[in-house]
Amino acid sequence: MGRDSTSTKETISDALEVLEAHPDYRIIRRIVPRERYAESEAGMLLKAAIVDTETTGTNHDQDKIIELGMVLFEYDPETGQAYRVLKTFNELEDPGFPIPPEATAVNGITDAMLAGKRIDDVAVEAFLEGVSLVIAHNSAFDRVFLEKRLPMFERLHWGCSLSQVSWREEGIGSAKLDYIAFQNGLFYEAHRAEADCVALLEVLQQPLPKSGELALKAILKQSSEKSYRVFAIRSPFESKDLLKGRGYRWDAERKCWHHTVTGAEAIKSEVAWLKDNVYDGRSVELEFEVLDGLTRFSSRPGKKVMKQI
Repeated sequence: MGRDSTSTKETISDALEVLEAHPDYRIIRRIVPRERYAESEAGMLLKAAIVDTETTGTNHDQDKIIELGMVLFEYDPETGQAYRVLKTFNELEDPGFPIPPEATAVNGITDAMLAGKRIDDVAVEAFLEGVSLVIAHNSAFDRVFLEKRLPMFERLHWGCSLSQVSWREEGIGSAKLDYIAFQNGLFYEAHRAEADCVALLEVLQQPLPKSGELALKAILKQSSEKSYRVFAIRSPFESKDLLKGRGYRWDAERKCWHHTVTGAEAIKSEVAWLKDNVYDGRSVELEFEVLDGLTRFSSRPGKKVMKQI
């Protein structure tokens, strides 16, 4: 029996090698949770947490978290290399109202699974002790939900694997996590919180196709810099298409276009572009919102300043 099993594995392994070497085929492998990504090296290792939430919907004001998953791991802040996976967390929570069918269709979570369940706040606090960075795949979604339900997340620095990695520039056509995993020859059962966290850590330990650096390293570089949201106040109406093409978004409440860039050089370049292309070289006063890891991706505002350009 044992010999037959070994023989079967060897046959499968040989077949996979042949297929991987053939230009007409690709092999994708199931993501299996790891306890370690590399042997420990000398130097300072920090702790980070991958987080993911499943919710009743996408409205931060009305919808609720129904599942929280987390993976805690050690990493080298210079290289982005992960080492030990320290522990995982996954808990469900009853939102107090029936789960919309469209939510269950995505994540498979039912009312019966949630009945009487509640995320343990104390356990979450203990899990996050000593964490230097929290990462989610679309932190602008998860962070707002988590800060509303678990205010302890306000005290932590956040990064985002969706917006802080240049997936398209690296030649990956979609930033959806399951697609990125597929492009790295991996697959998993998506849309359950802990499984998504495990998959994201695996993806962040893959070298990016063009730069060759680990995806986690790209996040660390972005997270170490401040971001600046610039508000093009009193911009001429005829500049709207130019601003939109540049990536500016319209704030209907403030009646103003705004755009966010990261890094001191980027904001200098943006201000110069605005002055030359939108304000025809005139000196104007603009509003800026300064964001760092404590406020980035949150609904809480950063520090706002006015500056003459």
